[in-house]
Amino acid sequence: MTDLKLRIFIYIKVKTEGIKMDISIVIPVYKAENHLVELYNRLITTLKLITQDYEIIMIDDCSADRSWEVIIELAESDCRVKGYKFSRNFGQHYGLTAGLDYCRGDWVVIMDCDLQDQPEEILRLYQKAQEGYDVVVAKRHKRPETISNRIMSWSFYKIFSYFLDYHYDGSIGNFRIMSKKVVKNCREMRENLRFLGALIDSMGFSTASIEVNQAKRMKDNSSYTFKKKCKLASEAIIANSDKPLRLSVKLGCCISLLALISIPVANNIIVSIYFIGGLIIANLGIIGIYLGKAFNEIKKRPLYIIDKSTI
Repeated sequence: MTDLKLRIFIYIKVKTEGIKMDISIVIPVYKAENHLVELYNRLITTLKLITQDYEIIMIDDCSADRSWEVIIELAESDCRVKGYKFSRNFGQHYGLTAGLDYCRGDWVVIMDCDLQDQPEEILRLYQKAQEGYDVVVAKRHKRPETISNRIMSWSFYKIFSYFLDYHYDGSIGNFRIMSKKVVKNCREMRENLRFLGALIDSMGFSTASIEVNQAKRMKDNSSYTFKKKCKLASEAIIANSDKPLRLSVKLGCCISLLALISIPVANNIIVSIYFIGGLIIANLGIIGIYLGKAFNEIKKRPLYIIDKSTI
């Protein structure tokens, strides 16, 4: 077989059957033009200690900088880098979802793009997974954050754990490694409200954790504003718990009981009416939110839209 025919044969085989892929790295990207090259260099330095059969998937969440251009440059210089660009800003967890849809590795690492998740820790995650775990999460030992951010994170996870009726560890972020089996089941979960950590936990696969030191964020400010964090918190609770509905029922029953008890001493009917009316409106609002989210699920619209890709 001539060299040209051999190349054609390999090309067709790769396109039709695919090639073995030991590990995939999935990275949602947003406003990261200044450190994508460093991220890439540190990734390949670490990954070559594990295997040569790997891919790096970068999902550009419609960044307002040159992130996509940098991804194109990396993909042109290394065929193991694959880039996808959303048609609009969908959000970090949708970027992770897209990466999991397109990855082909036997093991898949998901991580952030701001270098807080240190690429060098991937080797330790992989080694721990080889002990027989389907999921290994990175537990952040030290978090270089401001006091206000720590308080916000602590409050979020306390409230989140309360509504989910189990302890959700706030020191664990997205950074983790998962087996192909876990990723396959992740792909089956297509609900619009995405909070990947809770989705993976709900599957019940064998999970371990290792402690890592989180680096300082390379960007000056997090892309998660206070408003976005509140939106993520509310959507995560609605997507994973019906406890707000159950609490509203209990609250309504308690108010009714108090109203019956206070009938003999009631001296301000107007205030009582306004109070109860406000609670009724609030409870209807909670129900309305759930109905609205259910309506969005019924429409079955795509979770994301790919505008461009490097392949």
